[in-house]
Amino acid sequence: MPSSFRTGAREGFIAFLPLSVGLVPWALVMGMAMASAGFSPLQAMGMNIIVFAGTAQLGTLPLIAAEAPLWLILATALALNLRFVIFSAAIAPGFRGVSAPARWLAGHVLTDGVFAVCLDKMLKVDDPKWRLAYYLAPALWAWVLWQVFALIGIFAAGFIPKQWSLEFMATVALIVLLVPMARVRPMLIAALVGGISATLLRNMPLRLGVVVAICAGIGAGFAAEHWEHGRKVQP
Repeated sequence: MPSSFRTGAREGFIAFLPLSVGLVPWALVMGMAMASAGFSPLQAMGMNIIVFAGTAQLGTLPLIAAEAPLWLILATALALNLRFVIFSAAIAPGFRGVSAPARWLAGHVLTDGVFAVCLDKMLKVDDPKWRLAYYLAPALWAWVLWQVFALIGIFAAGFIPKQWSLEFMATVALIVLLVPMARVRPMLIAALVGGISATLLRNMPLRLGVVVAICAGIGAGFAAEHWEHGRKVQP
């Protein structure tokens, strides 16, 4: 293993370690939510491994429990994950010189926190082995944490007191991830438009307000980025 790969993995892991603590309550909540929705441990972990997207899982669980149409479940999951289109486009230059199988793996384990931590350095370093390791070390660590604590949540669903308010802790963890990303103007505009839209449309049936709000936020983010890019290229 090249020394640059080991160095990148070590630096990426250390940079992500403080944020990874927030995954613990979020994964516990996800495991408990799947168990409460009637999933067997095998079904819950199957969804956890295949989907590996907490917001998409949590957003579709009520629809699955209510036996909503399949198209609506898929549309909701896709809408909730649309932000990864932006994340992928932003971080893609950091994978120049990296093999296709490694890029496929990187795409599967991409998370909000890993994106927030890795983006800046991956775009500034030339060594592809260092960049890949800097990304994979925190991404795989996040994947392991998510699977382990979701499994604990599945089996602990009947024992953890509701007074612990783990749902609130998970929300705080997501806010902590959002703050560093909101320093970029298009991200901030997308978050504001999405949040305001979700609040105004919260009474729409079948939680369609969330889907509309996500699309509105992403559209606003793309528009802001296009406008900002246009200002930069103007003489």
